[in-house]
Amino acid sequence: MAAIADRSPGEGQNDTLRRALSYALLFLLTIVFVAPIVWMVVTSLKSNYEATHSFSWIPTFDTEGYDALLNTDSSTPVLRWFLNSFIVAAGQTVLILVTASMAAYALARMEFPLKNVLFGLIVATLFVPPLVLIIPNYVVMDQLGWIDTLWAVMVPGAASAFGVFFLRQFFTLLPVELEEAALIDGASRAQIFTRIILPLSKPALATLAMLSFLVSWNDFLWPVYVLLNPPNFTLPAGLAILQNANNVNYAIIMAGAVVASVPVLLLYLFAQRYVIEGVSRAGLKG
Repeated sequence: MAAIADRSPGEGQNDTLRRALSYALLFLLTIVFVAPIVWMVVTSLKSNYEATHSFSWIPTFDTEGYDALLNTDSSTPVLRWFLNSFIVAAGQTVLILVTASMAAYALARMEFPLKNVLFGLIVATLFVPPLVLIIPNYVVMDQLGWIDTLWAVMVPGAASAFGVFFLRQFFTLLPVELEEAALIDGASRAQIFTRIILPLSKPALATLAMLSFLVSWNDFLWPVYVLLNPPNFTLPAGLAILQNANNVNYAIIMAGAVVASVPVLLLYLFAQRYVIEGVSRAGLKG
């Protein structure tokens, strides 16, 4: 109470002013990030003529773009592309969670020769440009006979160096006493990992799952190299063809962008609590 009484009226006004400026800045940043999304949705609900000639933020609720998008021929099967992208993104996310969690737990808790060197090499791969790996990965996929299949898009990204780094940082924050107690009770390393570590790591796993899904869903360059026939395309690669075929039809282009954005936005809305918790906790310890 004495501390509150010692504060001058000027200090209270300064705090209010700083808070007001912070909210104003956050409001402006919100507009900057949200405005393109709103414009994309509004434009997708206009006819092509209105999208080209009318600069209005009010949609006319014309579904011309969506009708053309969903009624495309066999050379542009948008729904098939959507399904392919979902299968690839979901499958790659599961593979990343499995491989990264096991590797991260070994690097965080188990002792073996050259552990730190191995971890350093894994982190070092984060600095390798993805373009450098295109030719080696293509050769491997070709030898496996996976070219022009969804396996070629899904499997190469299953080993995530970022996932290993991120989960290792999180695992080091978990109390080691829980594992020691389980070992005394006769639990194996596999039981500790599956019954103690993973349940306690839901925020980090949800964060990594969302980030992995987002990266895979938006991947464009690699699918273009390994997928040859239109029915096998993922959505980003397929929408590029659709855009070339309708290079002035902004209604169709924006409708495709909306369709591609919906799964990621829904995923974030459901997982945002875990994402915020996972990022904040994993960043506490180096």
